[in-house]
Amino acid sequence: QVQLVESGGRLVQTGGSLTLSCAVSGLPFDNYAMGWFRQGKGKREFIAGIDRSGSNTFYPDSMKGRFTISRDNAKNTVTLQIQSLKPEDTAVYSCAAKLAPPTVIYSQGYEYWGQGTQVTVSS
Repeated sequence: QVQLVESGGRLVQTGGSLTLSCAVSGLPFDNYAMGWFRQGKGKREFIAGIDRSGSNTFYPDSMKGRFTISRDNAKNTVTLQIQSLKPEDTAVYSCAAKLAPPTVIYSQGYEYWGQGTQVTVSS
């Protein structure tokens, strides 16, 4: 079956950095666009998306600057680097997959989701 398993979440201090990973199995990874989302106290937020090849990425304006998404199609993994962490970054971070044509990135409508990994930023 399809599995998306996130890892790397932990307690970090304000100003620190973190790399989250998502290991994907059960689907042809390089046919899927990937995305990272987070849910804190409010609604779920889209952080970043990446196309099938990893050549194209997209960040909403609110997420530009501190987040970097990348993927390794040989290892079926997608990562999210977060820099200059703030207490308001505290959330459960999840990856998601959506079957996609080449170069297409999605901010919604994802088909498969991981369970998430908790990131807590202390002040």
